Amino acid sequence: MKRSEINQLISESIAFFNSMQFKLPPWAYWSPAEWKGRYADCSEIVDNMLGWDLTDFGSGNFHKRGLILFTVRNGNLKTDKKPYAEKVMIVEELQETPMHFHWNKMEDIINRGGGNLIIELNNSKDNRTFSDKPVTLKTDGVLRTVKPGGTVKLTPGESICLEQGIFHRFYGEPGKGKVFVGEVSAVNDDTADNCFYENVGRFPDIIEDQEPIHLLASDYINYL
Repeated sequence: MKRSEINQLISESIAFFNSMQFKLPPWAYWSPAEWKGRYADCSEIVDNMLGWDLTDFGSGNFHKRGLILFTVRNGNLKTDKKPYAEKVMIVEELQETPMHFHWNKMEDIINRGGGNLIIELNNSKDNRTFSDKPVTLKTDGVLRTVKPGGTVKLTPGESICLEQGIFHRFYGEPGKGKVFVGEVSAVNDDTADNCFYENVGRFPDIIEDQEPIHLLASDYINYL
């Protein structure tokens, strides 16, 4: 992805979050220059990969298969006592986050507003393939069963709890607009905890055609 595209997407995301009356922490808006020399007092942000996160999953087409996220808080089981994480995401109509599960993370996916979120579900078998068994889970604390490959639609205010090993992919329902998605989970480690059904890239290769206006979490190492 080009840095100019990333800059534009971050700017659009800030405007969308503001329209949803959701305010990011102050450092979400820092320039690269404002990050310089701040590791000592911002080590939790840097080490736990808080902040902007954007990917096209190697597709080359962000709006078809991609996701922009902001990690608001996240623990690190090796260095601190915080056992939880929180993210916010923006999902466009028919913009796919591909099928995957998490080895260790249990999470609630929440529709915070905007359009409707469609989530397709499968149990995993042998850690890599789909099971033919129905998926039993809870939406807002209510037990429900979904057939293999079936979908759940989350309208604003609704949520789903996904345990470890449940394959899921999601996208915005067409005709309903962008979805403001929240995630509350156990500690998140995107470098090791994702198991994708297909071979996809989690972090983008960036063409530096422009200076970043705000840093991605993956940029910190190069700018601090």
